[in-house]
Amino acid sequence: MTRLPSLTGKEVVSILKKAGFEIERQRGSHVFLRHSDGRATVVPVHQGETIGIGLLLKILRDVDMTKEDFHKLIEKE
Repeated sequence: MTRLPSLTGKEVVSILKKAGFEIERQRGSHVFLRHSDGRATVVPVHQGETIGIGLLLKILRDVDMTKEDFHKLIEKE
């Protein structure tokens, strides 16, 4: 089981963009991302704050991505 790093919302958005997600819209500090196959999620982008582990796991469930796949995208950065 791999351990997820502490990431900011901006970093999570950047990683999801590598996976083919596009920013659909933004309302306040919440960025709505959608993939061409229909998967979608919302990422809060608050300056200076990291995404909690529970929220990060929820985002990964929303986009149907495993921790291992997410780590591979992080390593590409």
